[in-house]
Amino acid sequence: MVHGLIWIVVVSVALPGIAETPQVAPAEAAGMQSLFNGKDLTGWDGDPRLWSVKNGAIRGETTSENRAHGNTFLIWQGGNTKDFELCVSFRCNDTNNSGIQYRSKHIKDGKVRNDWVVRGYQHEIRNEHKLPNVAAFIYDEGGRRGRLCLVGEKATWDSDGKKVGQRMMDESEFQKLFKLNDWNDVVIIAKRNRIRHYLNGKLVIDFTDNHPELALLDGQLALQLHAGKPMWVEFKDIRFKEID
Repeated sequence: MVHGLIWIVVVSVALPGIAETPQVAPAEAAGMQSLFNGKDLTGWDGDPRLWSVKNGAIRGETTSENRAHGNTFLIWQGGNTKDFELCVSFRCNDTNNSGIQYRSKHIKDGKVRNDWVVRGYQHEIRNEHKLPNVAAFIYDEGGRRGRLCLVGEKATWDSDGKKVGQRMMDESEFQKLFKLNDWNDVVIIAKRNRIRHYLNGKLVIDFTDNHPELALLDGQLALQLHAGKPMWVEFKDIRFKEID
């Protein structure tokens, strides 16, 4: 018999409101398709006054003389975004915001302000690091639900509204993660009604849309230029794969 020996058992318990370590992005899927050739806008359609290619990146830019008439989009013509993985890098200035649309609809009828109006899920693009007005939250562009899921949230949206089950990241963690005035890497993975956004390798959004009428399960991919204050945004290394 051994005297004086003390056994200590440590049990890890997830406490309410305290998030576990943020998940890292999975390894990029094999067979990703490049959606941008780095030279021109082949395969995309948008306002030629506002979209161009500069130094190997898609560039959207508005000026006080060359404005966007309402939010306008550069729309990928090569297919839809049902269940998919999307990788893209972006940078922008801080005068306005942009977005990555997916599972969205090109609106051609009714009172639209330009020929490239898109409505649906949007991955927000911003050059800011103070929550909640930062890149990567999910916005219901052209819809009635507004900000569907904020950065750091694991949330669901049911017929009776939004429920946040866990917070994965606070402002200080986001500020360490986001690169102001520089390129940031995005991964979006959507499988059925669950959507995850990864930013610079870390999970920042985990959203499940259970709404019986408003959940979006398919649609188009597009890049946004926002109306209002002059701005610029750039995208590169755009890669996509459908998930069976």
